[in-house]
Amino acid sequence: MDKNFFKRIRILDGGMGQFLLSKGIISKGSLWSSAALINNEYHKYVIDAHLSFINSGVDVILTNSFACRRVRLEKNNAGRLFEYTNKMAGELASKARENSKKNILIAGSLPAQDDTYCEDNRDKKIIYENFRDQATILNPYIDFFYLDVISSSKELNIALEAIDKFNKPVLFGIHFKKDGKLPSGEKISEVINEKNINNCLGIISACVSPEIAKNKYLELKSLNIPFGSKINLWNIEEPVPNKIYNKSNKDEIGINPNITMGIRKEMTINKFKDFTLNSIKEGATILGGCCEVNPDFIREISNFKL
Repeated sequence: MDKNFFKRIRILDGGMGQFLLSKGIISKGSLWSSAALINNEYHKYVIDAHLSFINSGVDVILTNSFACRRVRLEKNNAGRLFEYTNKMAGELASKARENSKKNILIAGSLPAQDDTYCEDNRDKKIIYENFRDQATILNPYIDFFYLDVISSSKELNIALEAIDKFNKPVLFGIHFKKDGKLPSGEKISEVINEKNINNCLGIISACVSPEIAKNKYLELKSLNIPFGSKINLWNIEEPVPNKIYNKSNKDEIGINPNITMGIRKEMTINKFKDFTLNSIKEGATILGGCCEVNPDFIREISNFKL
């Protein structure tokens, strides 16, 4: 694909996991969006969700593989389904694109390989193998990789090493806390260097509040690569890791994260539109949403790319 793709305004999709739950997907334990891949009856929901975002005017959809990391599946006694769920995430995204007959791109969602919103302190070999294995399954279906809610330079660099052999461009999705640093305590200037942006399409603040995203634009702009955000609509500024709020057993219906973190109801579609317009004025060209941002929100910003 064109390495300059994100130098002009592009629209990413919204939050697949929360959108699927809102449509009736039942998730046990902490399976979350991967439940829609495990249960064959839910596959049509995944295709329809992708199509809803495509029809809202996006340029890119993400594979529904955020919750298909090996550690999450193993904790729910579904580790044997690691290959299957990731393969289905790629196949269903491809099917949606085919059905839409639209020229959109598919990004392979490659999430932090342990929990979300916190640094992965495990051995490098374990992290590497998990990134490599998930990327290998997704690779045939995607146009580029999206490193989804990464919390440290360690994870970023291991992920880049793991996917290097595929020779595909990468979009960095970095998570920030309200102090402006990654969960690892690092500044973005300590994370990004000439070596690791060699194949980088751009960098976005991933699954952060609107306030955090806004406060990061100036620093991201200084990196001289395309930038933007995928904001969440949680009602708390710093979302908490899954292990803190969801202690459901594998056979129990899992806790929806919006019960713990709330929904930011004051962020109406019009306010989301205003936020996006202000982001463009700051120089952002990569625009979209994360948790609780549905296709109606994305539709309202899709004309900004014209």
